[in-house]
Amino acid sequence: MNPGSTVRWPALLCLATTGCNVIAYLASGALPLELAIINGLAFAGLCYSMTRPNRTIQFQPKELADHMLQVQETERHRLSRELHDDIGQMLTAAKMQSDWLQRRAPQELHTQCTMLINTLDETLAKVRDVSAILNPRQLTSLGLEASLRAHLLRTLSATSVQWSLECQQRLDGIPEEIAVAAFRITQEAVTNMLRHAQAQNLRVQLQRRPEGLSLSIRDDGQGLAPALSPAGQGQRGMAGMAERASLLGGELSVASEPGQGTCIQALFPWAPRVRGRADGSQP
Repeated sequence: MNPGSTVRWPALLCLATTGCNVIAYLASGALPLELAIINGLAFAGLCYSMTRPNRTIQFQPKELADHMLQVQETERHRLSRELHDDIGQMLTAAKMQSDWLQRRAPQELHTQCTMLINTLDETLAKVRDVSAILNPRQLTSLGLEASLRAHLLRTLSATSVQWSLECQQRLDGIPEEIAVAAFRITQEAVTNMLRHAQAQNLRVQLQRRPEGLSLSIRDDGQGLAPALSPAGQGQRGMAGMAERASLLGGELSVASEPGQGTCIQALFPWAPRVRGRADGSQP
């Protein structure tokens, strides 16, 4: 049952009762004047209250979308902090203990100690990389372009993928929520490419347009068949990217065919309050 209907029927019943009381007073004068006034005020109050939900409920989807984004980023920051501070410190302590042990261990155990220290070094580096992915601190200090360039360099340096990042205009003044969404979508697209596409080339383009920030991610991998409902067909990465764009009122499209590579395009519209600053018409 619709929750609105459970509220609407009692309200209508109260309105009908109040109206009958007023009519009875006007017809026979049997009701005291004070009761008629109270009924009239109740009638007016109910009418006013029934008109309010329609005006306020239309703001709820945007508020919920903003809240969802804030919750997601807050949780990512918390996990990043725990990885960096807690697990990172524990791994560092384990490495120091391994160094101490290697200096005092018999010669025949040095090879195993060296392997243990190397494993701890690699694990610590992985933890720091994951922490940086979860919480791209450089977004605030360096901006979107430099943050994406640093992420692509770190992620693709050990692969054979040739990549480029093209920005046709300066990207200062980009609202934080748009910068975070563009960064996260690029992260997910690059991760999917490395896991599934077997691509050799990747091109990421950012363009400031009058209507919003445009993001294009293109690779020459083996491609895929885009799903009409990514979430329902197991393409969780694609579903997450589309959700991030839609939560900001944007659009995301995927053009791909098996063997023909993949092109992901997103457009994030400027909010009215920052449209002039974003398109350069305001200082």
